[in-house]
Amino acid sequence: MRSSESGLPIQPVYGPEALEGWDPRAKLGQPGEYPFTRGVYATMYTGRPWTMRQYAGFGTAVESNRRYHQLIEAGTMGLSVAFDLPTQMGYDSDDPIAHGEVGKVGVAIDSIEDMRVLFDGIPLDQVSTSMTINAPAALLLLLYQLVGEEQGVPSTKLTGTIQNDVLKEYIARGTYIYPPKQSLRLISDIFKYCKTEIPKWNTISISGYHMAEAGATPAQEIAFTLANGIEYVRAAIESGLDVDEFAPRLSFFFVARTTLLEEVAKFRAARRIWAWIMKERFGAKNPKSQMLRFHTQTAGVQLTAQQPEVNLIRVAVQALAAVLGGTQSLHTNSYDEAIALPTEKAARLALRTQQVLAFETDVTATVDPFAGSYAIESMTDELEAAIWELIDKVEDLGGAVAAIEKGFQKTEIEKSAYQIAQQIDSGERVVVGVNKYTLDEEEPYEPLRVDPAIEAQQAERLARLRKERDNDAVQRALDALRRAAQGTDNVLYPMKEALAAKATVGEVCNALRDVWGVYTPPDSF
Repeated sequence: MRSSESGLPIQPVYGPEALEGWDPRAKLGQPGEYPFTRGVYATMYTGRPWTMRQYAGFGTAVESNRRYHQLIEAGTMGLSVAFDLPTQMGYDSDDPIAHGEVGKVGVAIDSIEDMRVLFDGIPLDQVSTSMTINAPAALLLLLYQLVGEEQGVPSTKLTGTIQNDVLKEYIARGTYIYPPKQSLRLISDIFKYCKTEIPKWNTISISGYHMAEAGATPAQEIAFTLANGIEYVRAAIESGLDVDEFAPRLSFFFVARTTLLEEVAKFRAARRIWAWIMKERFGAKNPKSQMLRFHTQTAGVQLTAQQPEVNLIRVAVQALAAVLGGTQSLHTNSYDEAIALPTEKAARLALRTQQVLAFETDVTATVDPFAGSYAIESMTDELEAAIWELIDKVEDLGGAVAAIEKGFQKTEIEKSAYQIAQQIDSGERVVVGVNKYTLDEEEPYEPLRVDPAIEAQQAERLARLRKERDNDAVQRALDALRRAAQGTDNVLYPMKEALAAKATVGEVCNALRDVWGVYTPPDSF
């Protein structure tokens, strides 16, 4: 008997006995209704398909802007911005710690000038933009708002998402800046700011994707993500917000693996659990507060550098899993991403994968075609139980932050990752082209390369910016930000003033470092 990625048994045959005592009214309901197992909208894709996003950003803002225009011309429906590591960590491109990383894994954004270039010629009232940024999420959102204002776009018309999920950074990625308590305060300030200033913006994308990339099982991915979600909801309520004031703008971000059946069951279980948490635990009355709306990205960790064209098939299967699981938006990885940043052709092929699913198959013709399946419903119930068990463990440790400080989630994911590596090394887990069906000699491939001169160019731009701006105005704005951080005022208002005065991302983050300090990770659990 085979086991699922979460370690649950997969039966060779499922029949009516698998669902004995199973109540479809309680477990399923109708699409668009509590508990949202069948999807968050009544019509799902029968009216229009999911939002097709392509994640892009590399080198300079000029190069990334050029790629965005290409993607829009190819038919993408939403932009998704990747930032380089120094930007993700709140450092300027000329900071010594940024050396060698500028523009490597995303675009370098140091100030409002870079943000203007990044979205040059792109009407911000007509596109939806997702920004994969966490610790400095408030800064990038405010820069986007400032560029929108310069375009004459009212903030009430801006639509998109900031990832803004710092808790998973402590668990899986490491691009945190401030301690958890201060990070939660900043996130609550973002919730309050957007409620008033940018009401259509999705203020957080609570992410399981990066935990999955680090080795989390599907059950761990959902459990630890929803546990983080519980922590964010608690923090917002404790800051004085009513749950129905902010919960409709919460969104999530998950991975789609090649194990299609378990992934479909995972998404359905996640919707059902979150709906219960919001309604029963937090008393959310607005159905939109109970909906688990999520973006999906195909599994980068399952892409291989060997025989990279095989990744086209992997991505197609993963994308199908996301669609059958009811995702609201989707990014399909390019087949060459295991080697380097995707080429233009590879990025276009990734988008075409979604377009074939949406317009050449019949998966958009009916809502939740797996409803009532013996196998899928049984797997959904089993996953739901496994997810709840892990959520309860986190809660027993005092909640997500307390569990993070004890190293619980990180240790559990590392155990899973080690087990996967052992299975691949032994051949128990087949990876086509890696440990089976290999080639004696790989075909040559020329990856997209980032010009190393970018770092010097960004440093020159920063030197010119600091020379030409009103530095007294910048210092006054940064001092106001420090005072707000020391007290209880919303830090986004003075932060926006500082960025408008041409303070850099690094300077603004350093002002908060001066007050809040930085996070030092604990020893393992």
